[in-house]
Amino acid sequence: MLDLVDVPAGLLFLRDDRIGKRWHVNLSAFRIASCPLTDADGLPLTGVSWYDAVALCNQLSRDAGLPIAYTIDGERVDWDQSSPGFRLPTDAEWQYACTAGTPDYRYGPIEEIAWYAGNSEGRPHPVGRLLPNAWGLHDMLGNVWEWCWDLYDPAAYGPYRIFRGGGFADEERSIGSTVRRRSHPTFAIEDLGFRVAQSVPG
Repeated sequence: MLDLVDVPAGLLFLRDDRIGKRWHVNLSAFRIASCPLTDADGLPLTGVSWYDAVALCNQLSRDAGLPIAYTIDGERVDWDQSSPGFRLPTDAEWQYACTAGTPDYRYGPIEEIAWYAGNSEGRPHPVGRLLPNAWGLHDMLGNVWEWCWDLYDPAAYGPYRIFRGGGFADEERSIGSTVRRRSHPTFAIEDLGFRVAQSVPG
């Protein structure tokens, strides 16, 4: 069963130095899972592409008796933003949830909040074992990267989607709330998973 946390509406300032862009987003209230999606052993579910992730969101919605959030037609995925079904967080929602509404790079000392190259022994760990942020969200940093909904930079990278948070194999400098990476939506690897979000009816 998914444990979702209510996140209040707020304003978030973002930046991406790779593309020299700064912007802000007014976020509506939403819900987000307290931990990444897991396998039967409580380990983060990994080896999932972005396409796998949106399909799994739809399956979780069906299992819960909710309308699906995504219409999937081959490689085309459309998001019904009015749907209460499970979905991926947006890039802005992910960062806002990670920092619990503050501008901090991390929400605590790295050894206490994140599995990364310095303490992971090169493997993922069961979720929820380290300290959460102020909103009760675990593993936002470290353990596994997490897919987001957004395209990275369509003009330069086409269909590439964003993932966030850093993983168990990454050095300390890559474990932070503003670190953003991207790859093709078919990309899947052992330190990349996702957590679900849910829109709150207006």
